[in-house]
Parts: sequence; C-alpha cells; structure tokens
Amino acid sequence: MSIPAASSGNDRTARVERLRISRAKDSEDKTRRALDAVDGLLRSGRRITVAQVAREASVSTWFVYNQPQVHQAVQDGITAQRTRGRQNSHAPGTSQVSPAGLRTDLALAREEIKDLKKERDRLRNRVRLSLGAELEGVNQHELLQRIQQIEQRNTALEEALAESRDQIAALEGRLREAEDDLTAARASLRRAMRSVPSP
Repeated sequence: MSIPAASSGNDRTARVERLRISRAKDSEDKTRRALDAVDGLLRSGRRITVAQVAREASVSTWFVYNQPQVHQAVQDGITAQRTRGRQNSHAPGTSQVSPAGLRTDLALAREEIKDLKKERDRLRNRVRLSLGAELEGVNQHELLQRIQQIEQRNTALEEALAESRDQIAALEGRLREAEDDLTAARASLRRAMRSVPSP
C-alpha cells in the first residue's frame, strides 16, 4: 500500500518541478522582451516609461516594477534620455520641446497611470480574495468547534432529560404508593371509629 503513496508523491514533485521550470522560462522570456523593448525605445528616441515598456514587451507593469534587472534598465534608459535631452538643449539649432511632444508625454503618462490603477485593483482583489479565504478557513474551523460544543451540550442535556424522566417516574410511583397508603389508613380509621361503641 505504501508504493502507490510514494509514486503519488514522486508524481507531485515532478509536476511541481515542471511548473517551476516553466515559470522560470516564462520569466526569462518576459525579461528578454522587456530589455529588448527598452533598447528599441532608446534607439527610436521614443520616451521610455514603465507603461510603454510593458506595452512593447507585452508584460504587466507589475513585472517591470518587480523584476530588478528590467526596472534598472528602464531607470537607466530614462536617465540616458534625460541626459541626452539636456545635452541637446545646449546644441545650436536644436528646437525646444513642442506642444505636440508634451501632449504625447501627457498621454503616455495618463496611460501609465491607468495601467498602474488596473494593476493596483487587480492586486487589491487578489489580496481581498486571499484574506477572504483565510477568514473563511478560520470561521469554518470555529464553526466546527462550535458544532462540536453544541453536540456535546445536546448529549449532556439528553442524558439529564432521561435522568429527570426516570426521577419523575419514580416520584409518581412513590406518590401512588403514598396515596394508596393514605386511602388504606382512612379506611382503617373509619372501621376503627365504627367499632368504637357509642356511649
């Protein structure tokens, strides 16, 4: 009987290992795509933001923020673009930022905010579900304990009720005996009174 259990344990370990390898490969693919996206944005001269990198690499903004290598690459790219912008601003013949460019930056910033809000809501929902599951588990455990207590109390009450019924039956029997004794005593007293001669 122990062999199937061991086999089941081995199967589970193998599934967990396959899942771990798959997740690691997926994370590596996402990291590579995100780094490529940063390089592409740098080469094209488009503004680098977390939201833009996430869109270009088809990953979540959460991944960009929480993958140290990707987040550092984004920060380095932003710094490089700012440095280039400052250097170019001193070059002769370079025009200042146009209103269209500012509108584009604003639109990108708004998109990034929207993405962050969606990610925040998704994480908040996951936390809520996780806490709900934990609380549900606690309540279920407390409920089971309460049911056991109620069942024990019910058993004790049933035993007490049975004892009370036995006591009532015994008292009723004694009452009938006392009533019979009283009836007999009255009858005996009447006979005794009748047997006494009148003066």
